[in-house]
Amino acid sequence: MPEFKNKNFIKHMVLISTIGVMLSGCKSKYEGLNLDVYQYRDTKDLVKFVYSAALILEKDGLKSLDYFRNNRKLYNTPDHYLYIYDMDFTNVYHAGMEHLEGKNLLDITDKNGKKVPHIIFDALKDKNNPHSWVHYSWWEPGKFYSVPKSSCHFKVNTSDGKELFVGGGLNYPHEEKEFIRIVVDSAAQLIREKGQEAIAVISSPVSQYNYRDVRVFAFHPNGDILISPVINKNLSQIELLDCVDEVGHMPFKKAVKELESEDYVWEIFMVKSRYKRVLEKKSLYVCKTNMDGEEIYVGAITDLPEPP
Repeated sequence: MPEFKNKNFIKHMVLISTIGVMLSGCKSKYEGLNLDVYQYRDTKDLVKFVYSAALILEKDGLKSLDYFRNNRKLYNTPDHYLYIYDMDFTNVYHAGMEHLEGKNLLDITDKNGKKVPHIIFDALKDKNNPHSWVHYSWWEPGKFYSVPKSSCHFKVNTSDGKELFVGGGLNYPHEEKEFIRIVVDSAAQLIREKGQEAIAVISSPVSQYNYRDVRVFAFHPNGDILISPVINKNLSQIELLDCVDEVGHMPFKKAVKELESEDYVWEIFMVKSRYKRVLEKKSLYVCKTNMDGEEIYVGAITDLPEPP
């Protein structure tokens, strides 16, 4: 009887081990995407949508284009659509605008003059931007006006030796905190690498560092401004560290204090709503960088994400 129990126990443990091995091998294809940095489900779903298509293209190469063309409805939804370009910015597939296929769009700009292809190429090379996010204005298929858009991209080296990228975007996107983290960290890196030359690039209203209500700015630890947080240059001499929000909070002064011991900080402050007569929260992100041996702070402000 003891021997029988022992045999059953061994069989039971073997079964558990086998199941464990099987489960350990069932890894999600999204493992490594780090979707936890996003607060909104729409954003996470878009990244997975584009990444899944990139995996198909990587595996099957150009022959997968037949699959995408035969399944346009799967890749053109009310929420987002898929597109694929070569590295000359010739469109090879567009789920929402079929007439663009075969056209080179390298010189295209949005309504604000933003050179969308160029900022996409920059995003694909930016290590601070792992999902290659860009922000611009675009038009919806079948509509006659442009809307705010945020798109993510993945570069693909196909099995048949082609280099392409896959993308998809959200219209009227939520303002993720990760979006300003990306542009601020990228601006900080550019200042480290290019010094004073980077200031004009970051200041440009058509650069990737300025989109919708977001504007990357830079200042010295004493509050002297290098790039103003407001577009109007006449207001660039504001006393940044003395600025208060609608409830008397001094977010810049507090951020500078915390940056004495931290590399970056997040601050929350209150502003008047653009649409309602109530107060709403904003997020301020500031990080350290270095320009010609001097410490510089770089930051941006966006809406505080609401719970998904």
